[in-house]
Amino acid sequence: MTDTALAGASTAPAAGRRRKPPAAPPTGADRIPKPSQGWYRDKVTGDKLRRVTTILSQGSTKGDVLALWAANLVAETAFANLPALVRASLRMETRSEMYDWLRHAPLRKKDERADIGSAVHRIIEARVLGEPIPADLVSDPEMAPYLAHFLRFVEEWQVEFEASEMVVGNRTAGYAGTLDYLLRSHLITAALSAYLGTAVPAEALLMGDTKTGGELDVKGVYPEASLQMSAYRKAEVAWLRDGSTVPMPATHSHGVVLHLRPEGYRLIPVACGDDVFAAFRIVQQAADWVSGLSKTVVGQALALPTITEERAA
Repeated sequence: MTDTALAGASTAPAAGRRRKPPAAPPTGADRIPKPSQGWYRDKVTGDKLRRVTTILSQGSTKGDVLALWAANLVAETAFANLPALVRASLRMETRSEMYDWLRHAPLRKKDERADIGSAVHRIIEARVLGEPIPADLVSDPEMAPYLAHFLRFVEEWQVEFEASEMVVGNRTAGYAGTLDYLLRSHLITAALSAYLGTAVPAEALLMGDTKTGGELDVKGVYPEASLQMSAYRKAEVAWLRDGSTVPMPATHSHGVVLHLRPEGYRLIPVACGDDVFAAFRIVQQAADWVSGLSKTVVGQALALPTITEERAA
C-alpha cells in the first residue's frame, strides 16, 4: 500500500470513544528541558536524563556532609533560643510547636540560601543579557552586600559572561543539569596560570559557579563542586534561550567558584578535567545503585515451610 493510500485511509475512532488529539510539538523556549523530581525530560526527543545534583546527592558523600551541617544547625539554634525552649517545654501544645520549629531550622536556612543563590543568578543573567539589574534586588537590603561584592568581583577581574543558567546534557551518559555560567577573564586565566604552573590561554572559556554557604574565612566550597562542573563540562549538547541546541562549548579543565558572602568574596580554582569526570561517572553508578538495584536486593523474611506428615514419611 502506498503512502498516498495510507493518507486517505479512515482513522475515525470507534463509536463512543474519543481519541485524544496529539500534543503539539514544543516550540521556542518550551523545547528546553526542565528539572522535575530528579530528572530532565527532553520534550523533543523523549530522552529522560538524570539531574546532576540528584546524582551527587545520592551517589557521593554530600549527603553525610549535609546531615552533619543540619545537626550542627539544629544544635546552634537550640542553644541560641534556650529560654524560649524551656518555656515551650512546659505546655504540650507549645512544646510540639517549638519542636517543629526547631527541626525545620535546616530547611529555613536552605530556603534562605536558595533565595540568595537565585538572586545572584538573576544578577548574572542581567549582566549576560546586557539588561539592568532587577529593581527588587537593587532595593533589597539583604541582597545589598551580595550585589556589591558580586559587582566588585566582575570589575576587579574584568569578567565577561557568555552564558548563564544554561541547560546542558549528555545523552550518552544519561544526565543533564543547569550550569551557573561560562566566562572569560584574562586576569583569571593569568592567576590560574600561576596557580597551575602552566600557561592557560588568555581567552580560554571557563566554567563558573557561585556558592553562598559557609563563612568567608572557612571552607564553603566542597569537592562535589568539582564533580558537578566536570559533568557540565563534558555535556554533549547545550540549549540556547530560544530552545535551539548547539554542541557544548569547549571549556578549560579548570574552572572557578565564586564564594560570595555578605562580608566579601573569594575566587576558588576548581579542577574539572577528564580525571574528575571519570570520578563523577563512578558516583553516577553509585547513585544508580541507591535509586535502583539497592531497592530490590533485600527480600522479605522467609517463612518456614510447612511439613505435612505425608511428606515427612
